[in-house]
Amino acid sequence: MQEENMKGLLYPLCGSKTRNRIKEDTILNNYPFYYRKCKRESLIAVKDLQITVVKKLEAKY
Repeated sequence: MQEENMKGLLYPLCGSKTRNRIKEDTILNNYPFYYRKCKRESLIAVKDLQITVVKKLEAKY
């Protein structure tokens, strides 16, 4: 996989870096995204490297 086509994903609620990476052509709808550092979870949508929070969830981990 080519590294130049990948982008690091920032957690949309706190803006911190995550270990997740996405490609330019990745499309996600209602993806449950948990961030362990701030212990929050949200549903996100990704299209054209733009992240949108669909809904904030309460993490039960």
